[in-house]
Amino acid sequence: MMFDRLKRFLLVLEGTEGDAPAAFSPGQAVSGRVVLELAAAARLGALRLRAMGAARVHWTESRSAGSSTAYTQSYSDQVEFLCHRDTLLAPPDNGEVTVLQAGRHEFPFTFQLPETLATSFEGKHGSVRYWVKAKLHRPWSTVKKVKKEFTVIEPIDINTPALLAPQAGAKEKLARAWYCNRGQVSVTAKIDRKGYTPGEVIPIFAEIDNCTSRTVVPKAAIVQTQTFIARGTKKQKKSVVTSIVGDSIAAGKREVWHGRALKIPPVGPSILQCRIIQVEYSLKVCVDIPGTSKLLLELPLVIGTIPLHPFGSRTSSVSSQYSVNLDWLSTIPEQPEAPPEYSTVVSSPETEQSLAPPCRSELGGILEGPFFAYIQEFRFRPPPLYSEIDPNPPSDNTRPRCMTC
Repeated sequence: MMFDRLKRFLLVLEGTEGDAPAAFSPGQAVSGRVVLELAAAARLGALRLRAMGAARVHWTESRSAGSSTAYTQSYSDQVEFLCHRDTLLAPPDNGEVTVLQAGRHEFPFTFQLPETLATSFEGKHGSVRYWVKAKLHRPWSTVKKVKKEFTVIEPIDINTPALLAPQAGAKEKLARAWYCNRGQVSVTAKIDRKGYTPGEVIPIFAEIDNCTSRTVVPKAAIVQTQTFIARGTKKQKKSVVTSIVGDSIAAGKREVWHGRALKIPPVGPSILQCRIIQVEYSLKVCVDIPGTSKLLLELPLVIGTIPLHPFGSRTSSVSSQYSVNLDWLSTIPEQPEAPPEYSTVVSSPETEQSLAPPCRSELGGILEGPFFAYIQEFRFRPPPLYSEIDPNPPSDNTRPRCMTC
């Protein structure tokens, strides 16, 4: 039988190491081969190849139409990014089958990825997946299939004016208990830019004023928001990817963060251009106030794939195009603060996670490398584009010229 003669049937993508999926960028060529190993001569029909890529979302919600009536509403949608078909072994025109001799046979293939693709993603209510599938048709037998998934990473360069612009915000909240005003808590937070890559450290500059009669606790976290869209309805899932906790602030006191470090763990990049799946990030600075709800300040983040050029671009020069006061950067110390003890920021059961804090040893190499050099560069305002000082000043011994001569 054909099944007994087929020793191996596999699909190999170039760039694959072991079982790890190969990674490609939009617009790149994908190459590989389909391998057949036959123990004896075998009759084959056709060998066809299909490459696919799509984003899919699906979830269900329970609805109630009365005291005794309930039903389930289903939401789903799909966006196709890639569809490529190829025939690697075609049957003869006379309707006969192809006979391959015993041994190893390889059928190479290549195809071009579109220029616009969403990054591969796996979420609770949806996914973005790419794969290649080969089908071997055999006379009087079932079709033999083999499938290989691959990863696509959409490049996001953070070296752009929009992602290099500083982000800042301020919020305040009145603490009330039993309709009594117990004072006000205010927070002001700033970060040097909007775009970061995994492994970088975000220096947080913040000022928290506690004008209440109780002790408050400031916290900061990077939050990932997954948004799934189907039939005009959105489903969101938020999770804390990393967090830090500050020192308790006594009543009537003020706390200042001079570049407190928050390291970005290995996370997937932002997905912003897909119609049905979006992955967004934000830096949230919150203050736990006993007896009332939290004070929450949110700054947008974009997690990219192309890191900051340490000396190829001056962040301060780009950010100077925006109406942002950069005087607060003069408060950066010569050595940024070490990361504090890890603590969960959001205490609700849905978003609380047990994530390992960044180790001090891991941060040391980063703060001494190009990133630290970049922080030092960002401390000072850039020089003007033209010289405001006369390069040839008049000498003190020069006799002034008489205007009447």
